[in-house]
Amino acid sequence: MHKRSSILLSLAALSCFVAGCAGPEEKLGRGFVNVTEFARGGEIRRRVEQTAIFATPEQAYTTGFIRGFDRSIVRTGMGAYEILTFPIANRAPKDYGPILVGRYPADPPYPDSYRPNWVADTLLQPDTALGFSGGDLAPMIPGSRFRIFDN
Repeated sequence: MHKRSSILLSLAALSCFVAGCAGPEEKLGRGFVNVTEFARGGEIRRRVEQTAIFATPEQAYTTGFIRGFDRSIVRTGMGAYEILTFPIANRAPKDYGPILVGRYPADPPYPDSYRPNWVADTLLQPDTALGFSGGDLAPMIPGSRFRIFDN
């Protein structure tokens, strides 16, 4: 088992050197983002919100949830495929783009009411030398988006 995994790892590394790293790296990164869709919950939140806006609020938590769950399954499958095949080009040589285009965008969606941003902390803020920096106002509350000194 150990010998087989080391051979597979060596082949993956060799294929990155042969193909160049930019395409396989993007494909692998996109795969990891998509495979963690259920932990992120972006498709479900967006479909619930969109169903409430474009259909009726009564259908948001039923139909919207089911639509988001279905899209999350597809996105997770796409991610697993891209992780397993990251050193191999998709269609043409050096084509490491997303496999489903159009209906499923490569970047994972967020609800329109939420805009992701960097978490303000001392590692990412350049103004720590001045003695102040951004950060969570209530870090003990899970999912808290209350931040101070964010741009």
